[in-house]
Amino acid sequence: MDYSTLDFTVADHVAEIRFNRPEALNTMVLPFWQELVDVFAEIEATPAVRCVVISSTGRHFTAGLDLNAFGSAILADGKADRGRVGEQFRRTVLEMQESFNVIEQCRVPVIAAIQGGCIGGGVDLASACDMRYCTADAFFCIQEINIGMVADVGTLQRLPHLIPAGMVRELAYSGRRLPAERARSIGLVNEVYHDQAKMLEEVRSLAREIAGKSPLAIHGTKEMLTYTRDHTVADGLNYIAVWQAGMFLTEDLMEQITANREKRPANFADLLPAKRLVRRRR
Repeated sequence: MDYSTLDFTVADHVAEIRFNRPEALNTMVLPFWQELVDVFAEIEATPAVRCVVISSTGRHFTAGLDLNAFGSAILADGKADRGRVGEQFRRTVLEMQESFNVIEQCRVPVIAAIQGGCIGGGVDLASACDMRYCTADAFFCIQEINIGMVADVGTLQRLPHLIPAGMVRELAYSGRRLPAERARSIGLVNEVYHDQAKMLEEVRSLAREIAGKSPLAIHGTKEMLTYTRDHTVADGLNYIAVWQAGMFLTEDLMEQITANREKRPANFADLLPAKRLVRRRR
């Protein structure tokens, strides 16, 4: 599939998504929101993918939502009933949330490699990823408060699970920039690199390392971590017990044991593609 706002490649079981509008600071124009859903649907339909890296081009990772491009999509119809306009807008927000939900719901880990500004919608996107890495010049900004609105596509829901509540509130209320080193110190990013080239080198190496593990075990691990975040310890323990009952004794387990004994890399089969009998994403 061809995309206008991003480039997509797959090699060595690693998918790379790269935002490709540096001249426009990789702002999130209308096609972007659909293309992000589409590219993750393509990833889900590609069993060879075992890890995803999201990166960008130019000075900034993304300057966030392009308000000018959204014009008619966010302005109310002055002739329509206020309640109906509100209900319609609610569905618009839910559609936009889906563009980042697909990252969190992806069956494989997703790594964000961030340079320069990660602003507004960029924070929503990064919050939905499994891991975040950045360059020394990177900064994060919950920009929505600076334009008189509430962040509504994931930041306020996911960020409190990633960094201390007080920091979330400071950033959300003030719209201040969070610099790279401070982001690392509070756990938002795993590591800070001097430049983008070094960051991408290290992130791709990590992605290949993850891709070398059992894809079924990686999928199960991501499923458990996300489920546990939103449930009690007891619920999480029960879920993993049920999961293991069906997926513990697999070929992957036997292959890893044999590979360890023979001191060689393990060779795992890809997961099966989803059949999508009922619901199909565009």
